[in-house]
Amino acid sequence: MGFRPFRRDGDTDAVLIIGLGRFGYSVARSLVAMGQEVLAVDNDPAVVQRYADDLTHVVEADPRDPEALAQLGVGSFSKAVIGGASDIETSVLTAMGLVEAGVTDIWAKAASKEHGKILARIGVHHVVYPETSMGEQVAHMIVGGMSQYLEFDDDFAIARTLAPEEQWDKTFLETGLRAKYGVTVVGVKRIGQDFEYARPETLVHPQDELVVSGPTKAVERFCSLAHHH
Repeated sequence: MGFRPFRRDGDTDAVLIIGLGRFGYSVARSLVAMGQEVLAVDNDPAVVQRYADDLTHVVEADPRDPEALAQLGVGSFSKAVIGGASDIETSVLTAMGLVEAGVTDIWAKAASKEHGKILARIGVHHVVYPETSMGEQVAHMIVGGMSQYLEFDDDFAIARTLAPEEQWDKTFLETGLRAKYGVTVVGVKRIGQDFEYARPETLVHPQDELVVSGPTKAVERFCSLAHHH
């Protein structure tokens, strides 16, 4: 197939990215920017050529072919990302190949909930719905007065929001926000200043932003206070 297996003794830190569509390439590029070594695989020679200079290792191969995966040495990778979801058959066959090769941490983009269920049953560890996740984040920002929002599976969320009016020119000890709203104020970000971890004696000014965490509903309720002023 014209390439050497990407395998080095004792090195499983590199991440395997299969499929260089918008999502796959975005993940690969971000990992490279973080200093992470990446092996990117796509079956389209034009795509491989386009990103050959951008990413460290880019290889043309058919990920549906277990033999091609074996020649790539995918069994030496602990982390892999399946970046394509438009062709569900390719996505599923690729996932099966990675599971059978023993990759221990597989992430895959899903085009629908049904597609995601199939991937999960095969053995994919993390199913990602990028469009849905981004849509939910934007919706929360529009309605809830948040500038950033992250929700976890176990009813826990973290958000960044403007301080509510009742907190202006007061310390957290004075207002007792945690007990009142059931959230934890992690820190305060003031315009032009560094992030500061929240303490009981921290004084909050108008236009300060707060990073809060807690149960999803409590965080949403707290963030809506800033939105309504």
